[in-house]
Amino acid sequence: MARNRSLGLDQTQTMPPDENVFAKLHADCAALGTRLFTITALDDAAGLHRRLYTSHPVEYPASGTKPLDRDGWYDACVATRQTFVANTPPEFARYFFDHALITSLGLGSCINIPVADGGPVLGTVNLLAEAGHFTPARLATYEALVEAARPALCRCLALSLKD
Repeated sequence: MARNRSLGLDQTQTMPPDENVFAKLHADCAALGTRLFTITALDDAAGLHRRLYTSHPVEYPASGTKPLDRDGWYDACVATRQTFVANTPPEFARYFFDHALITSLGLGSCINIPVADGGPVLGTVNLLAEAGHFTPARLATYEALVEAARPALCRCLALSLKD
């Protein structure tokens, strides 16, 4: 029986079928060089990012949250629905309070790909790697993977925001 690590269900409940998309997308992105992978739901009402899936459960547990600040990251990724790209630590440090933890893991670049289905952004797929990893060609590949998974991602994100 598959175990849910991300939607807040207790350990005896099985994963919804669509949640397998998290693990598949993680594997596909890891094969391209992603070293840290998370999926977060954007809980506007609570002002939080709620982590639903993680490749690093010790450093970034699936139950974790981050404040949802209305800053340049929000403007780029949520308001305009564009992928946020930072290929060096100084590019993301001003937006991510956990930038020291990120760099301590040997990570120096990130992208956050917004996930929406005609309405507001429901969440983001967050990929981190070494500095300079997210070239235009890689970025296009990662965005295509997320787009292919978008219907299932949207269902899972919407379900997580219903509570």
